[in-house]
Amino acid sequence: MQIENHKEEVPFAHYVEKFRDADPVDVTARLADVQWNGKDFTVKLLGREFAVSHPEYAIDAADGGPIPPLPTQTFLLRYLLECRDVAWTGAWKTFREMPWGELYIKPYTGRVLTRAAFTFGTRLDAFRAAAEKMGAEPVSHGDAGYLFELVGGYKMQILAWAGDEEFPPNAQILYSDNFADGFAAEDRVVAGDILISTIKANM
Repeated sequence: MQIENHKEEVPFAHYVEKFRDADPVDVTARLADVQWNGKDFTVKLLGREFAVSHPEYAIDAADGGPIPPLPTQTFLLRYLLECRDVAWTGAWKTFREMPWGELYIKPYTGRVLTRAAFTFGTRLDAFRAAAEKMGAEPVSHGDAGYLFELVGGYKMQILAWAGDEEFPPNAQILYSDNFADGFAAEDRVVAGDILISTIKANM
């Protein structure tokens, strides 16, 4: 295959190769929410269920809807290969408060928080409608805020504030505290990207 988009296709191809050698017994031992039927893993991301074939990688959506873009597929591969169940204590953390968060906060702010602010803070009603369509739970923070089940026992809140004449729109994303031990910093960034893109697609 000729690679056209190196930023997305090179890491995707790397994890597809690693996935071929994955042991289904190990995957299901680490991740209680993942099912294995001898041919496919079943995993749920933001309420949508996907069948991931193994050892030759392929992905299908149980609802017949669109297949996720390559960065989301790479995230799911990394989840299956590297993540593990970590209990949530009920606490929430910002990206900055988790390991390596301070180091990556500037690119995270631009890639995730600023994007969320201007995507949702300028269209609060559409944000609310999309979040409710996805089955998210409303929270009492922000001008509009919702709690989402990302994958497994990992949860995220996205909060948006409308701008006014003095201040631009604003947003914050909170992660269930098990993200600190369950995901690498780069995957927490991608999780924010996936959440924003999925909500936007439902607006």
